[in-house]
Parts: sequence; structure tokens; C-alpha cells
Amino acid sequence: MKYCVLIMDGSAGWPLPERDGKTCLELAVTPNLDAMANEGMVGLANTIPKDMEPSSASACMSLLGYDPKVYYKGRAAIEAVSMGVPITEGEVVFRCNLVSTKDGRMNSYCAGHIGTNEAAELIKALNEALGRNDVIFYTGVSYRHLLKLKGHTDTLEANCTPPHDISGEFIEDFLPRGRGSRLLKELMHASRAVLKEHPINTLRRSVGDLTADMIWLFWGSGRIPDIPVFLKSYGLSAALTSGVDLLRGLGRMMGMDILEIPGVTDGLDNDFQKQISGALESLNYYDMVVVHIEAPDEAGHAGSIDEKIEAIQFIDRDVIRRLRIYNPGKLRLLVMPDHPTPIETRTHVAEPVPFVLWGKGFVNNGAERFTELEAKKTGLFIQNGYNIMSMLVARE
Repeated sequence: MKYCVLIMDGSAGWPLPERDGKTCLELAVTPNLDAMANEGMVGLANTIPKDMEPSSASACMSLLGYDPKVYYKGRAAIEAVSMGVPITEGEVVFRCNLVSTKDGRMNSYCAGHIGTNEAAELIKALNEALGRNDVIFYTGVSYRHLLKLKGHTDTLEANCTPPHDISGEFIEDFLPRGRGSRLLKELMHASRAVLKEHPINTLRRSVGDLTADMIWLFWGSGRIPDIPVFLKSYGLSAALTSGVDLLRGLGRMMGMDILEIPGVTDGLDNDFQKQISGALESLNYYDMVVVHIEAPDEAGHAGSIDEKIEAIQFIDRDVIRRLRIYNPGKLRLLVMPDHPTPIETRTHVAEPVPFVLWGKGFVNNGAERFTELEAKKTGLFIQNGYNIMSMLVARE
């Protein structure tokens, strides 16, 4: 038996008044997902423990079978693992977004989804202008980067707000505050002078693209969590494919191998066909493959109904279709979002998400489609989301 976990990041959401009260999952045309719901076991799972922020880090940790209350120690540290950035005693890391502002407001939390090559030049410039022995910037993917501070552990006490939570808001109202915030604010303000007239931004401005005119620091972490290896916990060798450092870091911490598949990104430009082809090929060597697709979440953060629907439909057409016909009877599958990303909020919320368990041993329990409402109607509810992995891999 082989296993696959498909994470449709942020694809769940709320009913949209402007679309007859339907969610994006309900609006999307998903014949393959719906067929899978008719053939498998559908329900709702709570992936965010009480009193924890609804981040992809804690939600995906839960989805992959680990209790976030026990193992979650901060998102930036997980991304540091993916990027190979060590964290030693007295060091802390912060997520460092390149953002666009306009008239004092947060215009784009991702600087118009700036490309990694362009971003690398900007991070290099920040290191040359602002970097020193105790301040080091590291290049990540697209707009997502890291800042490491040495000897400034008080910064972990600062109250920081993720930029995707404040689209359109005045940034001065959401800068880091409280104890430890001074250095973070100084670096954020100083980044403006470095980035404003950088050649990369001059070129982007000339062609009408959003500029990366500021850094935004948040999600501070002080140490890398110690997580049990997936193979020892569940008895299965596993590989993972994702276009974002967070999931790659989680996979590495769990002892999963990371698949390097060309064309895998965090948006609608993701090569869905190549990603699933590479994932299925890996099952020749591994017991399980985890396929993480970020595109629906990015569309939710952007507030784009049409792009979120399109992302879900791409997944159905290019990914789910392939999974349904792969080695019939020899694949067990878990499909679910990690958390909802409603269009209205443009950020994550801590609400249960639909899931489907499909393959040998799972039978239909009343769902006709893969939607939030259909999942609720089945009456199946998993309070602690980290238990769903055990349901997937349970021996018959």
C-alpha cells in the first residue's frame, strides 16, 4: 500500500454574499474531487488547537500527525531549517517579507509576488547597507526571506503583526511594539532608503509592477523544535513537494526527503502536472508522498475569488484526476486544506476544514461533493486534527 497526503492550502472559506452565498469550493467545478467524496469518507477536522494562531505552520504540523501544542516553537525557525540557516544560543530569526506600501498603507504583503531572482538582489543590498555581525539577512523564495539577529533575544517579546493581516491598513498602526521592538522598527524604517531607488525597483516601477519598498518583520523564533522522525512515528518512509520554505522545513524536521521538482511555485504559475508526476514517481521509492499546493491560499490572501476558484479547479483537473487512476486499490489518500483562508478576511481563520480519506478501507458516509457544507452534513468531526494521520495509515 502507498499513501499520499494532498494539502490544498487555504482552499476552504466562507459563503460569499456576492456569489449567491457559496464558498469557493462550492463554486469550483471539481468532478474528480466530487467523485472522490462519493467514494471516500468525508468529514471536518480541527487543525488549529485552542488559543494558537491559525498559521500554516501549526495547521500543517497537525495535519501531518504532530500535536502543535507539543512541537510548535515558531514559524521562522521552521523556515530556517528549509533554508539551511543555523540558529545557535543567543540567536533569533524573523520572517522578513518584502512588501509594497502606498500612502502609508499596506498595499501588497508580497510586493506583487516579486520573483526570487529580483528579491535576491534586494536582500543582498540590505545586507550591504544594514547588515553587520549581529544582523544578517537570508534570501528565501519570492517575497519570503529571513533575518537573523545575534544577541537581541529581547526582540522575541515584541508584538508583531503579519503583513497579510493588514492589507489596506495604515502600517504605522501595526509596526512592532512593546519590549524588544525598537531594533525591529529601526531596521524596517531603514530598509526604505535602501530599497526605494534600487535598480530592481526602478525597473519594476518603469513597467508598472509593484515595488518592494520596505521589509516587514514578524513570526520571530528562538530555537528549532525537536520533532520525532515520521518514519519512527508512523512506520513509513516519506517525501514531500512544496513551493514554500515552511513546508519544506517541516518535512526536513520530520525526516522526510524533499523532492526538487522544476516548476513548483507558490502561485497559479505552479506546474501542477509536473508536481504530481514527480510526486507519483517518488512512490517507487517511498511509502508516502506529501503534496503541498499553495496557490489557493495565495489567492485568498489577495482577496481574489476567481483566482482561488481557478486554483482549486487546476488541482482537480491536473492533480486529483491523476491520483484517482494511480495504481487502483494500492493507494490511500488524504485530501484537505490546512486551514480556511476566507476572501473576506484575506487571512487564516481557526475553523475546522473538510477532508476526504479515500482508497481501500474507506467507504462513502453521505457526502456528494467535497465542500465545507457536505463535510459538515456527514457528522464526522475530528477534534484533534493530528489524529487524522493515524486514520490514514491504520492497518486494516
